[in-house]
Amino acid sequence: MSEEKDLEFQQENENIEQKPENQEEGSVYISKEADYTIEKAPKKRWYVVHTYSGYENKVKVNLEKRIEYMNMGEKIFRIEVPQKTITQVRAGKKTKKEEKIFPGYVLVEMIMDDDSWYVVRHTAGVTKFVGTAKKPIPAKDSEIKKIIHRGQQTTTKIELDVKVGDKVRIVSGPFAEFIGDITEVYPDKSKLRAMVSIFGRETPVELEYKQIQKV
Repeated sequence: MSEEKDLEFQQENENIEQKPENQEEGSVYISKEADYTIEKAPKKRWYVVHTYSGYENKVKVNLEKRIEYMNMGEKIFRIEVPQKTITQVRAGKKTKKEEKIFPGYVLVEMIMDDDSWYVVRHTAGVTKFVGTAKKPIPAKDSEIKKIIHRGQQTTTKIELDVKVGDKVRIVSGPFAEFIGDITEVYPDKSKLRAMVSIFGRETPVELEYKQIQKV
């Protein structure tokens, strides 16, 4: 090897340093002297997408079709519409339905880059990512686990067609068989307040829907 080529070889190798012992597997180590940077391959994360109200399931279907059509299966993995099962009790009859936990939002597990951002952002029904316009913010894994856990639970929701002024019969509890007049209704809690005559005196009583029958 000529002295000139040997000098070039030594100069090239001055920019190569040994990989540190604690260097993370799968990452690329670059010499401090190098004038360029190579980042590690990005990892998949969960992102929250805002949609038009009532379009959550349509967005899920549309996005799944776009992923297949545009061959983005290696960058966009799962689309979830957080929902929970509600058991409704109305007039003594039970029915089950799915209720959205966060109306107007869809969860997307993906590797974020320009291509995957474009596919999701330009899906019909999507308005934006949660975060800034140019930098979507990934959700915390702990938050996603809590949401998925909530979706696996079943909630019983009793619906009763009652209003202030209606008379009801109490069917359980310490005031069973008493008749009361409804003064307040709390449908979100499935509760109400009624005035019940006890020993000739009007007494306010708070009751759950399951404790009464409409007279």
